[in-house]
Amino acid sequence: MKFIKIITLFLVSLYLFSCADYKTNQTKKNIIKKNYYSASGFVLVYEEDLYNEKIVSKKINNDDFLVMHNTLKRNTLVEIINPVNAKSVRTKIYKKANYPKIFHMVISKKIAALLDLDLNDPFVEINQIKKNKKFIAKEGNIFDEEKNVADKAPVDEISMNDLSTNKTQKEKKSLKNKNYVIVISDFYFSDSANNLKVELMGKIKLNNISVKKINNNKYRLLVGPFENFNALKTTYISLNNLGFESLDIYRE
Repeated sequence: MKFIKIITLFLVSLYLFSCADYKTNQTKKNIIKKNYYSASGFVLVYEEDLYNEKIVSKKINNDDFLVMHNTLKRNTLVEIINPVNAKSVRTKIYKKANYPKIFHMVISKKIAALLDLDLNDPFVEINQIKKNKKFIAKEGNIFDEEKNVADKAPVDEISMNDLSTNKTQKEKKSLKNKNYVIVISDFYFSDSANNLKVELMGKIKLNNISVKKINNNKYRLLVGPFENFNALKTTYISLNNLGFESLDIYRE
């Protein structure tokens, strides 16, 4: 009888230890899991005057494939996509820098040209990518000058991709005609979203602010639509001044 009790106690202890070990492993996995940066919004194309006037805190060479970010570390791998034509660039963060919060990144003129970016409406998608030993350059409709630069660049420095051949002209046109909205925040209760809506309407005279129901537990407070970058710039800066940072901008 005593022997059976000892065996039972041993099995119970073994079970509890296994459960504790499983929870520990699960906790470790959760700690290791990394959230990768992803954003859509406007980029600032570098000019020397921006540095001289202290709008941008660091310099870059406009003839190179260089980008700067205010939070991502140096050498972080990112992909920048122009959603209008699906052209993209994969490169590394060259430096961390400070610049106006309305922009998500500073890019060189060389990258802006490669993306065929509209400088009056410089909207892009930015995604951090997992560290890779290689970049495979997939070149599409790229000028000879860019091809020569890409051939000379180390494979782990830059990758180019042009998927525009997979898009019809009709798709591109519809994307260009889409308007922008600024997402202020998501709320669990509709009352919370509407209360902030009323407060903001009084503080910065927003007439195009609304609450959109995403599902039963999510209500999105947004401003828009805006036709282009210049149309939303003043509103974005006003929201920043009230303490709203890292505002997301979407096309709708």
